[in-house]
Amino acid sequence: MTPEPISLLHGKHIILGVTGSIAAYKAADLASKLTQAGALVDVIMTEAAQKFVAPLTFQAVTGRAVYTDLWGPPAGALPTHIAHVGLAEAADAFAIMPATADTLARLASGRADDLLAITALAARCPLLVAPAMDGGMYHHPATQANIETLVRRGVLLVEPEEGRFASGMIGKGRLPDPATLLGAIRYAVSRGGPLAGRMVVVTAGGTREPIDPVRYVSNRSSGKQGFALAQAALDAGADVTLITTTHQLPLPYGAAAVYVDTAAQLLERTLHHAEAAHALIMAAAVADFRPASPASHKIKKIGDSGAGLSLNMERTQDILMAVKARRAESSFPRIVVGFAAESDDLLQNARDKMARKGVDLLVANDITASDAGFETDTNRVLILDPAGGEERLELASKARVAEHIIERVAGLLN
Repeated sequence: MTPEPISLLHGKHIILGVTGSIAAYKAADLASKLTQAGALVDVIMTEAAQKFVAPLTFQAVTGRAVYTDLWGPPAGALPTHIAHVGLAEAADAFAIMPATADTLARLASGRADDLLAITALAARCPLLVAPAMDGGMYHHPATQANIETLVRRGVLLVEPEEGRFASGMIGKGRLPDPATLLGAIRYAVSRGGPLAGRMVVVTAGGTREPIDPVRYVSNRSSGKQGFALAQAALDAGADVTLITTTHQLPLPYGAAAVYVDTAAQLLERTLHHAEAAHALIMAAAVADFRPASPASHKIKKIGDSGAGLSLNMERTQDILMAVKARRAESSFPRIVVGFAAESDDLLQNARDKMARKGVDLLVANDITASDAGFETDTNRVLILDPAGGEERLELASKARVAEHIIERVAGLLN
């Protein structure tokens, strides 16, 4: 299945700097993913990088010329007066992935004796570095000092991961997977978007209410729509806190994650983080009921009598109603978006919920549809507003649905 293009990256010029590390093979995958996302990828390879991966590999996955020489453009490149100036001026982001210890030292000292280093000096776009080296080299005081210098200058550091190196040693210094690197580039490009300087809180996933230490009552929410909303808010430039019960989905790069389990925990963390939020998007599927007296030990099945189990259930506290009360006192969050998952009378039930809970937008979907709602990658929703507006979004990916909802939020805030 071909990955869906990323709206934020469509038509963006990304310089990918590749240096002499065995992890250069991951850079080829990254270049491919960026290209599939819709970006225009210009690769600069150092001489050492070409010992690990051939320039032809990057040309094949990007469909563009690969730059290797300070003194002349490669075959097939657009003519430019000075290569490094042309590349730097056109770039929306410059990502050096992998960045060796030598590359970090050269960047920190302002060297300008090869195409990668001189382009980094000329660039005015966001600069990202993803170090890749053995753990001893990464933790060496000289490397750490160079990293500190670069970070002080505004370079975005993509932290290396713990793991096994080509040398057989284990430590911190492995280049993250291409999906993480792509997320970091996406985050860098997004800053300055329509929600720049805004705090957005998103809730996602289904709460789990304990019956005993090993069992719980939950629902079918996967958290996919909430995670898509967090990513869309990041793409719009927001600072995002994602409060979620879901551990199975990759966290959008740049989001601050807060993990919870129960409706009570979700209530407490939502009220805390919403105190200073410009927008709260309540996409989580919150349990309406919970076992009144969870057992402290595992409930045993006794014999073969076939006896059942009865649970005494009690109501959970309504989070949106609690937010409404807090909001009346503080005016925060400025915008609240609620969700309604309905199995019948979609419009009427959604209208009733919006009126009761005082939200600025209510996103409703029919959970009986097999291709939308819980556990799917697509959704079909109805967006209501207090003025009586109704906007229907036909079947689309949850990413596209999220982008549209965030556009509506940005319009209300701005």
